[in-house]
Amino acid sequence: MFRTARSIIRSTLTPLALLFAASAAAEAQRPVLIESVCETRLCVSAPCPQPPCPDRRGGVERTGREVRVTLEGRVLRYEVTERWTNHGGTIGEADYVLPLPRNAAFEDLALEIDGEMVTGEALDANRARAIYEEIVRKKKDPALVEWMGLGVLRTRIFPIQPGETRTVVVRFRAVAEREGDALRVDVPAPRGSGTAGSGTALSFRWPAGDGFGEVWSPTHRVEVARDGVRRTARVDDANGTVTLLVPVRSNGNAAITVLTHAPSANDGYALITLTPPAVTRRATSRDVTFVVDVSGSMSGGKLEQAKAAGRQLLGTLSSGDRFRLIAFSNDVEEFRDGWTSATSASRSAGLRWLNGLRASGGTNIGGALERALEADEASGRLALVLFLTDGAPTVGERRAERLAARAGELRGERRVFTFGLGADVNAGLLEQVALDGAGTAHFVRPEEDVERVVGVVAERLQRPVATNLKIRAAGVQLTALQPAGRLDLFAGQELTILAKYRRTSTGFGASGSSRVTITGETPEGRVSWDAEARFPERRTADAFVGRLWATQRVGWLSAERRKNGASREVDGEIRSLGERWGIPTELTSYLVLEPGMDQVAGNMPRRDAGQLRRNEAGVAGGRASGMGASSAPAAAPSPQQSFESAKAAAEMRDAKSVADMMVSEDEARFRRTGTRSFTQVKGVWMDDRPAAANARVVQVRPFSKAYFALMEQIPELREVFALGEQVEVHGKAVTIRLDANGADLLDAATLAALTRDW
Repeated sequence: MFRTARSIIRSTLTPLALLFAASAAAEAQRPVLIESVCETRLCVSAPCPQPPCPDRRGGVERTGREVRVTLEGRVLRYEVTERWTNHGGTIGEADYVLPLPRNAAFEDLALEIDGEMVTGEALDANRARAIYEEIVRKKKDPALVEWMGLGVLRTRIFPIQPGETRTVVVRFRAVAEREGDALRVDVPAPRGSGTAGSGTALSFRWPAGDGFGEVWSPTHRVEVARDGVRRTARVDDANGTVTLLVPVRSNGNAAITVLTHAPSANDGYALITLTPPAVTRRATSRDVTFVVDVSGSMSGGKLEQAKAAGRQLLGTLSSGDRFRLIAFSNDVEEFRDGWTSATSASRSAGLRWLNGLRASGGTNIGGALERALEADEASGRLALVLFLTDGAPTVGERRAERLAARAGELRGERRVFTFGLGADVNAGLLEQVALDGAGTAHFVRPEEDVERVVGVVAERLQRPVATNLKIRAAGVQLTALQPAGRLDLFAGQELTILAKYRRTSTGFGASGSSRVTITGETPEGRVSWDAEARFPERRTADAFVGRLWATQRVGWLSAERRKNGASREVDGEIRSLGERWGIPTELTSYLVLEPGMDQVAGNMPRRDAGQLRRNEAGVAGGRASGMGASSAPAAAPSPQQSFESAKAAAEMRDAKSVADMMVSEDEARFRRTGTRSFTQVKGVWMDDRPAAANARVVQVRPFSKAYFALMEQIPELREVFALGEQVEVHGKAVTIRLDANGADLLDAATLAALTRDW
């Protein structure tokens, strides 16, 4: 149970402030106004004892943050629980900003006092601040929350004794906004000193029925579970703003969601998501071929995992499907000649055949590919080939380009998925065969689980709803679609497409109102779904859309480079995308300079603070952009390097959220916000983009009027300022620094100049 104490709120015409104090603070006293000046607190009435000065610069750190969000109808109920611990040696104060989702309505706040959660009541804000300062002077237990504009609450908790942990709970609600055929849930990250101490543990609950699909996130990894009549999505240890999308669909219609990011009039990016209908009349039948390497190098654990993957694949077959099982070493053998209907008896026989496989001999990849791709294709069925090997060809044709060309001659409409186990595989061959076959390539290290990787793909490929999808948007030209090639939609799986867009017609208005239409083939014939969408000429929000597109694009370009060799055009685009979006690439070396150092030839920095973890092969990667790879000719990559490069590119092509691009062990010193990357250098979050030549520097104090005015004028800074109270970020002609000694106010002319130079 929560106990009630005093709290304070202004009228609806003035900022909101809530004060939570010990019940002793409810005594009627004349407030003593204390200016918030550390070390020397000035009073306007006597007596004037000096209260302890809270340590705002260190010691107090957020050690836990849990957010619970529940969807009821179209209303989102938020409960944010934060724990703050003072690791310092003096009394401390938590002082941070909690952004709220758009159109959120504040409900209440509770503070833990003597082991009990205490809630408050509302009073005038001016009086709230005065009472807060009075209670601070008496070393009591207040918490002050003020509405600062731009949908943010500033929270202050005092005192926090050395070694003490305090808990605060904030509740608010918001109406869930629509994004096409989905509801959008945003959980903004807090800003301020100590907020980088721990990530957010998010739990989101929504009804299992009511036409809602499966929650997914373009920003973070999500785990979904069913809890009775509700479903729960969890995001663990999240940094930055979490965005969730809940598809809303009817029985017969798919849900289409479009998110856009348009940093300039000719540079728009779209993320289009297609969620299958809740009820499908009949799924497309499949012809599934599983090809497994049984050469001598597969003996032991690898072959046992491959068999387990085959068993799992057989378990996904339905009565309308057909299958083939092929094993190869020096020679190629098959479970049965031709296609086998997926009856219970035939699947059991197939399992026995798999269990009896033994490893020996060489690797006849050419013969296996020919056998897998030579069977006749039946119209109206989706043909899938899953090809697994741990080696390069040693028997028959060994030239990768000839093998890939032969596969292209035989493939037809089949989708080909390849799995390379270990660095001995010809990564370029497996990558090319899969991409040319509208499938995906997967590369598994020796310590990784082969069964799990194959099982995930097999699970995704169940029950095709529609095949050969085509996408178009009225008045908009969509280009550079990722993934490229044929697209299929499977039951229970969202299809995510990323594209660049350019408006080709002014007929749909400045807001970019348009209509997206997606067509495909089903057993009942052609199907078409459409939805309203907006493709604005300029939109700075949702920068993760452009970054996801760039990530998948780099993964595709990397495969092109291995297929056709280096070229000025491909290499230039990879470098450009890596530097603009802060993406690790094969061709970009990222360096963070010490403060005061120039980024010029011959002036090498003393440390490489932006390096990503390098794998054992020494594959280049990085965090901060701005310095390209050396122009000196590179040595031929080793098999291990080729394997790791292909694996990284495959993961980039498959990235569905920004979280798929993160390296967890680097998160303590690296952060991403929108299109930017930051590295922490001596306590300051430094923009990894280089500062412009002769850029002027503007310093602003955190939480001041200038701080909020800048966020209002330049929305991109809202995510940037969420990093903390010491940040340096670079615009095209200006550098903005958050610093305790920065300006409190910026006049209109200065703000206009900053916006122009940004």
